[in-house]
Amino acid sequence: MVDHFKHPIFPKLIKWAALSCLIGVLAGAASAAFLLALDAVTHWRGQYRWLIWLLPVAGLLVAWMYRRYDAGSDAGINLLINETRTPANTIPLRMAPLVLFGTLTSHLFGASVGREGTAVQMGGALSDQLSKLFKVSNHTRTLIITAGMAAGFASVFGTPIAGAIWGIEVVALTGMAASALLPCLLSAVIAHFVTLGLGAHHMHYAAGAMPALGAMPLLLVVVAGVAFGLAARAFCMAIHGFSALYKRWVANSLLRPVIGGMVIVLFAVTVNSADRYLGLGLPVLQAAFSGQVAPQDFLVKLVMTAWSIASGFKGGEVTPLFFVGATLGHVLAPLLQLPPPFLAAVGLAAVFAGASNTPLASTILAIELFGFDIAAYAACGCAISYLVSGRRGIYAAQRLLYPKLG
Repeated sequence: MVDHFKHPIFPKLIKWAALSCLIGVLAGAASAAFLLALDAVTHWRGQYRWLIWLLPVAGLLVAWMYRRYDAGSDAGINLLINETRTPANTIPLRMAPLVLFGTLTSHLFGASVGREGTAVQMGGALSDQLSKLFKVSNHTRTLIITAGMAAGFASVFGTPIAGAIWGIEVVALTGMAASALLPCLLSAVIAHFVTLGLGAHHMHYAAGAMPALGAMPLLLVVVAGVAFGLAARAFCMAIHGFSALYKRWVANSLLRPVIGGMVIVLFAVTVNSADRYLGLGLPVLQAAFSGQVAPQDFLVKLVMTAWSIASGFKGGEVTPLFFVGATLGHVLAPLLQLPPPFLAAVGLAAVFAGASNTPLASTILAIELFGFDIAAYAACGCAISYLVSGRRGIYAAQRLLYPKLG
């Protein structure tokens, strides 16, 4: 029996169990602090609506801080992806406080941004300090960064398995996927429970009754999947298009959030329903499952988020993608004679799948959020959206090694 424990796999298991615990605790604690603070600033913005007027100044402050203390941190998730592909320099620890401050500032003053980018960047930056501390190999460092990203994603959404698969899928590790699975999964699960244990909470959605699995409902989900893929493609095109316009016409990066913030302020003071699209937009996202949404909600949120991200406001794209997918699904449901909460659930996962090029993680995310009954429909919707959305996703550093259709 003792000889069995001398197998070379056991020291590796012990090493990765220890590293995964450290990564999970670091990422989970950071996400808990972030989520609790985000709840507070969102409440303050709703209570003091005049804060929107300060958005251009807030954007300028964040842009100045990144210019002053950046050292590469402004590349965000793209920096993490690049370091997993060609390890070179330790992720600067300053990335974590910078993106935390930038995101909370964006939400406090009304930019239309998400939250996963913050958790992923904090998880990646904090975990990479372990690589420096323990002087690990490049291969081990790649796995540590990936596990940190997975833990950040898992802990901010409460989806540990999807977080683990997303970490692997988004950096396209392919051949390294098997070796990355254990550290990503352990880190993600630990981070999830650490976040919950520290008092943070996640939003829950009710997809309602699922249609009985059959050819016709699957065919209708395929049709919806095409629309979800086109929405994902439009979202990515809008972000990259607005970014290109800024780079061409506004050379000074400090002025971009000022101009972008002024446009958002103008929108907020002239459109009565503007509050629906500021910040995360969670009330509208919830309404897609339990109430009514306006037909234009998905399109306005798409444009507002793309504009905010391109202007330089920090946060992320995933929760806005959930918003776009769920509200679009709700609108399409009567046309396809499907239950609105059900198609909202499929849309939430499918638009994210198309925009992030992560159909497997998005399918698992849907199962973790809505239950196993949605599995076949979510897989179908995510796969079609992924195929339709094009090769260019929300992460510029992401590389697809093979064509989406061979």
